[in-house]
Amino acid sequence: MTLTYDDLKQRHRALRDGFEPSLSLRVHRALSWLQRAEQEADDPDAQFIFLWIAFNAAYANEIPTEMVTTPEQSRFLQYLQRLVQVDQEKRLYKLIWEQFPGSVRLLLDNPYVFKPFWRFQNGEIDETEWTRAFERARSAARYAVSEGDSYKVLSIVFQRLYVLRNQIVHGGSTWNGSVNRAQVTDGARIMGSLVPLIIDLLMEHPDEDWGTPIYPVVSEPG
Repeated sequence: MTLTYDDLKQRHRALRDGFEPSLSLRVHRALSWLQRAEQEADDPDAQFIFLWIAFNAAYANEIPTEMVTTPEQSRFLQYLQRLVQVDQEKRLYKLIWEQFPGSVRLLLDNPYVFKPFWRFQNGEIDETEWTRAFERARSAARYAVSEGDSYKVLSIVFQRLYVLRNQIVHGGSTWNGSVNRAQVTDGARIMGSLVPLIIDLLMEHPDEDWGTPIYPVVSEPG
Protein backbone atom coordinates (compact mmCIF):
# COMPACT_ATOMS: atom_id res chain seq x y z
CA MET A 1 0.00 0.00 0.00
CA THR A 2 1.43 3.35 -1.07
CA LEU A 3 1.71 6.03 1.60
CA THR A 4 -0.05 9.29 0.75
CA TYR A 5 0.56 12.93 1.59
CA ASP A 6 -2.30 12.84 4.12
CA ASP A 7 -0.82 9.78 5.87
CA LEU A 8 2.61 11.35 6.13
CA LYS A 9 1.42 14.85 7.03
CA GLN A 10 -0.59 13.45 9.92
CA ARG A 11 2.47 11.58 11.15
CA HIS A 12 4.66 14.65 10.76
CA ARG A 13 2.28 16.74 12.86
CA ALA A 14 2.36 14.09 15.59
CA LEU A 15 6.14 13.73 15.65
CA ARG A 16 7.67 17.03 14.56
CA ASP A 17 8.02 18.50 18.06
CA GLY A 18 10.62 15.79 18.72
CA PHE A 19 12.53 16.43 15.49
CA GLU A 20 15.56 18.59 14.97
CA PRO A 21 14.42 21.75 13.13
CA SER A 22 16.46 20.81 10.05
CA LEU A 23 14.73 17.43 9.77
CA SER A 24 11.29 18.93 10.27
CA LEU A 25 12.02 21.50 7.55
CA ARG A 26 13.27 18.79 5.19
CA VAL A 27 10.16 16.68 5.71
CA HIS A 28 7.85 19.70 5.46
CA ARG A 29 9.32 20.75 2.12
CA ALA A 30 9.31 17.22 0.71
CA LEU A 31 5.68 16.77 1.74
CA SER A 32 4.65 20.02 0.07
CA TRP A 33 5.97 18.76 -3.29
CA LEU A 34 4.51 15.31 -2.75
CA GLN A 35 1.11 16.92 -2.22
CA ARG A 36 1.53 18.84 -5.47
CA ALA A 37 2.56 15.67 -7.31
CA GLU A 38 -0.58 13.88 -6.14
CA GLN A 39 -2.65 16.55 -7.89
CA GLU A 40 -1.11 15.58 -11.26
CA ALA A 41 -2.41 12.02 -11.53
CA ASP A 42 -3.43 12.63 -15.16
CA ASP A 43 -0.13 14.22 -16.18
CA PRO A 44 2.82 11.83 -15.64
CA ASP A 45 5.36 14.36 -16.93
CA ALA A 46 4.36 16.95 -14.32
CA GLN A 47 3.91 14.32 -11.65
CA PHE A 48 7.41 12.97 -12.22
CA ILE A 49 8.93 16.47 -12.02
CA PHE A 50 7.16 17.29 -8.75
CA LEU A 51 8.13 13.91 -7.29
CA TRP A 52 11.76 14.49 -8.18
CA ILE A 53 11.63 17.89 -6.45
CA ALA A 54 10.19 16.14 -3.39
CA PHE A 55 13.06 13.65 -3.55
CA ASN A 56 15.54 16.52 -3.80
CA ALA A 57 13.96 18.19 -0.78
CA ALA A 58 14.30 14.95 1.17
CA TYR A 59 17.99 14.42 0.45
CA ALA A 60 19.68 17.69 -0.52
CA ASN A 61 22.21 18.95 2.01
CA GLU A 62 24.50 21.91 2.35
CA ILE A 63 27.46 20.96 0.16
CA PRO A 64 30.94 21.31 1.72
CA THR A 65 33.42 23.27 -0.37
CA GLU A 66 35.49 20.19 -1.11
CA MET A 67 32.41 18.45 -2.57
CA VAL A 68 31.29 21.22 -4.92
CA THR A 69 32.54 19.28 -7.92
CA THR A 70 30.89 16.02 -6.82
CA PRO A 71 28.15 15.13 -9.33
CA GLU A 72 24.59 15.27 -8.02
CA GLN A 73 24.06 11.65 -8.97
CA SER A 74 26.91 10.57 -6.68
CA ARG A 75 25.42 12.54 -3.79
CA PHE A 76 21.96 11.04 -4.03
CA LEU A 77 23.41 7.55 -4.43
CA GLN A 78 25.30 8.10 -1.16
CA TYR A 79 22.00 9.18 0.38
CA LEU A 80 20.28 6.02 -0.87
CA GLN A 81 23.01 3.96 0.73
CA ARG A 82 22.29 5.59 4.08
CA LEU A 83 18.56 4.94 3.68
CA VAL A 84 19.21 1.27 2.98
CA GLN A 85 21.39 1.04 6.08
CA VAL A 86 18.59 2.27 8.36
CA ASP A 87 15.90 0.32 6.49
CA GLN A 88 16.29 -2.87 8.51
CA GLU A 89 12.95 -4.24 7.30
CA LYS A 90 13.99 -3.81 3.63
CA ARG A 91 10.89 -1.80 2.90
CA LEU A 92 12.56 -0.14 -0.08
CA TYR A 93 13.61 -3.44 -1.62
CA LYS A 94 10.18 -4.98 -1.05
CA LEU A 95 8.46 -1.99 -2.63
CA ILE A 96 10.61 -2.25 -5.75
CA TRP A 97 10.33 -5.98 -6.27
CA GLU A 98 6.95 -6.81 -4.73
CA GLN A 99 4.83 -3.80 -5.67
CA PHE A 100 6.42 -2.84 -8.99
CA PRO A 101 8.28 -5.87 -10.39
CA GLY A 102 6.85 -5.43 -13.88
CA SER A 103 7.44 -1.68 -14.08
CA VAL A 104 10.98 -1.99 -12.74
CA ARG A 105 11.91 -4.73 -15.20
CA LEU A 106 10.50 -2.69 -18.08
CA LEU A 107 12.50 0.32 -16.88
CA LEU A 108 15.71 -1.72 -16.68
CA ASP A 109 15.07 -3.15 -20.17
CA ASN A 110 14.36 0.28 -21.66
CA PRO A 111 17.36 1.70 -23.59
CA TYR A 112 15.86 5.20 -23.62
CA VAL A 113 16.73 5.68 -19.95
CA PHE A 114 20.22 4.22 -20.27
CA LYS A 115 22.90 6.90 -20.61
CA PRO A 116 25.32 4.97 -22.89
CA PHE A 117 22.50 4.54 -25.42
CA TRP A 118 22.35 8.32 -25.85
CA ARG A 119 26.12 8.54 -25.99
CA PHE A 120 25.91 6.11 -28.93
CA GLN A 121 23.16 8.18 -30.57
CA ASN A 122 25.38 11.26 -30.25
CA GLY A 123 28.34 9.50 -31.82
CA GLU A 124 30.47 9.32 -28.67
CA ILE A 125 30.71 5.51 -28.54
CA ASP A 126 29.96 2.69 -30.96
CA GLU A 127 26.95 0.38 -30.88
CA THR A 128 28.91 -2.56 -29.47
CA GLU A 129 30.07 -0.51 -26.49
CA TRP A 130 26.61 0.64 -25.45
CA THR A 131 24.95 -2.76 -25.98
CA ARG A 132 27.61 -4.50 -23.91
CA ALA A 133 27.21 -1.91 -21.16
CA PHE A 134 23.43 -2.42 -21.30
CA GLU A 135 23.75 -6.18 -20.85
CA ARG A 136 26.22 -5.76 -17.99
CA ALA A 137 23.82 -3.41 -16.20
CA ARG A 138 20.90 -5.80 -16.64
CA SER A 139 22.99 -8.72 -15.38
CA ALA A 140 24.08 -6.65 -12.39
CA ALA A 141 20.43 -5.89 -11.59
CA ARG A 142 19.44 -9.55 -11.80
CA TYR A 143 22.34 -10.54 -9.56
CA ALA A 144 21.45 -7.82 -7.03
CA VAL A 145 17.90 -9.13 -6.88
CA SER A 146 19.06 -12.72 -6.35
CA GLU A 147 21.38 -11.56 -3.56
CA GLY A 148 18.80 -9.28 -1.93
CA ASP A 149 21.15 -6.32 -2.38
CA SER A 150 18.79 -3.41 -1.72
CA TYR A 151 21.32 -0.68 -2.40
CA LYS A 152 22.48 -2.11 -5.71
CA VAL A 153 18.92 -2.56 -6.93
CA LEU A 154 17.94 0.97 -5.90
CA SER A 155 21.08 2.51 -7.35
CA ILE A 156 20.46 0.93 -10.76
CA VAL A 157 16.80 1.97 -10.73
CA PHE A 158 17.65 5.53 -9.72
CA GLN A 159 20.36 5.81 -12.34
CA ARG A 160 17.69 5.05 -14.94
CA LEU A 161 15.28 7.51 -13.34
CA TYR A 162 18.01 10.14 -13.30
CA VAL A 163 18.40 9.87 -17.08
CA LEU A 164 14.63 10.34 -17.37
CA ARG A 165 14.83 13.32 -15.03
CA ASN A 166 17.51 14.90 -17.22
CA GLN A 167 15.51 14.30 -20.39
CA ILE A 168 12.47 16.08 -19.00
CA VAL A 169 14.08 18.86 -16.97
CA HIS A 170 16.63 19.78 -19.63
CA GLY A 171 14.09 19.91 -22.43
CA GLY A 172 15.10 16.63 -24.05
CA SER A 173 11.54 15.41 -24.42
CA THR A 174 8.13 16.71 -25.45
CA TRP A 175 5.43 17.25 -22.86
CA ASN A 176 2.78 14.56 -23.29
CA GLY A 177 4.67 13.33 -26.35
CA SER A 178 3.44 10.33 -28.30
CA VAL A 179 6.79 8.49 -28.32
CA ASN A 180 8.63 6.73 -25.52
CA ARG A 181 5.87 7.23 -22.97
CA ALA A 182 6.42 4.00 -21.05
CA GLN A 183 9.41 5.28 -19.11
CA VAL A 184 7.53 8.44 -18.08
CA THR A 185 4.44 6.64 -16.80
CA ASP A 186 6.46 3.87 -15.15
CA GLY A 187 8.91 6.40 -13.70
CA ALA A 188 6.10 8.45 -12.18
CA ARG A 189 4.47 5.35 -10.70
CA ILE A 190 7.71 4.10 -9.17
CA MET A 191 8.67 7.51 -7.77
CA GLY A 192 5.11 7.96 -6.53
CA SER A 193 5.66 5.10 -4.11
CA LEU A 194 9.37 5.46 -3.43
CA VAL A 195 9.31 9.13 -2.42
CA PRO A 196 6.62 8.74 0.29
CA LEU A 197 8.49 5.75 1.69
CA ILE A 198 11.74 7.73 1.78
CA ILE A 199 10.01 10.54 3.67
CA ASP A 200 8.57 7.99 6.09
CA LEU A 201 12.03 6.50 6.69
CA LEU A 202 13.37 9.95 7.55
CA MET A 203 10.69 10.37 10.20
CA GLU A 204 11.21 6.82 11.43
CA HIS A 205 14.88 7.56 12.12
CA PRO A 206 15.01 11.11 13.49
CA ASP A 207 18.22 10.45 15.44
CA GLU A 208 20.19 9.98 12.22
CA ASP A 209 22.11 12.99 10.99
CA TRP A 210 20.34 13.75 7.71
CA GLY A 211 22.33 16.93 7.25
CA THR A 212 21.49 20.60 6.90
CA PRO A 213 19.18 21.70 4.06
CA ILE A 214 20.94 23.80 1.44
CA TYR A 215 18.49 26.67 1.77
CA PRO A 216 17.42 27.37 5.38
CA VAL A 217 14.39 29.49 6.12
CA VAL A 218 15.43 33.13 6.22
CA SER A 219 12.94 35.84 7.21
CA GLU A 220 12.72 38.93 5.05
CA PRO A 221 14.36 41.98 6.67
CA GLY A 222 12.06 44.42 8.39
